[in-house]
Amino acid sequence: MTKSKAKKAEDLEQQLGELTLDLQRTRADFENYRKRVEAEKQLAHSMGQAKSVMKLLPVIDTIERAIANVPEELADNAWAKGVAGLGKQLDKQLKEIGLEKIDAKPGALFNPELHQAVQFDEAADGEKEVVAEELRAGYTLDGTVIRDAMVKVTRR
Repeated sequence: MTKSKAKKAEDLEQQLGELTLDLQRTRADFENYRKRVEAEKQLAHSMGQAKSVMKLLPVIDTIERAIANVPEELADNAWAKGVAGLGKQLDKQLKEIGLEKIDAKPGALFNPELHQAVQFDEAADGEKEVVAEELRAGYTLDGTVIRDAMVKVTRR
């Protein structure tokens, strides 16, 4: 009878080891699942934010054009100053959510990852391709380009 008790104890030990391994695998699987779901949730949030910002970009462009084209006789007008203030406030809020304007000022080095060249000055002579004029602003959201800056390029 001692042999059967020893055999039974050995079987229970083996079964305990197998169940312990199963539990460890289940915990690891659950942790991997939790991490994957969290990453998917973050990606969905980022995609939704990018989609929303993309819908706002034409409005931002219009406000910037309005501010840039205020007639001189209206420069001191309270309404014109209010629109300019609106533009500044909008820029501040957009920076808080991670939206940054791409540098496309004249003289900035042309970067095909950030700029979309829609015109090229063939007559220019030089080695470096630089932005001659920004035609439409480009933006990054949390470091990812969501809209290229449309630019005219020249050589210097």
